[in-house]
Amino acid sequence: MWQAISGDALHIRFWNDEFVVYNSLSGDTHLLGASAAHILLKLQHTASDVATLAASLASLMQAEMDDEFLSQTEQLLAGLGKLALIEHS
Repeated sequence: MWQAISGDALHIRFWNDEFVVYNSLSGDTHLLGASAAHILLKLQHTASDVATLAASLASLMQAEMDDEFLSQTEQLLAGLGKLALIEHS
């Protein structure tokens, strides 16, 4: 299961298709694309597994949910984890 870091630590602002996230724990600011922001927002509400997040993202993007899409979602989650915005529990 993946979850966002402490709810009070992340401050998200968006303009058009750009999302800026400030992490008050690290002091870092990140520019995210729409897919990464969608996943981060989902994880701020509830912890989820890769398959659930990939299905939600596929629906949003009107994309086919296949092994490649699942793999790309896993890579996206790993990237958000390296930025210390989410964590695996």
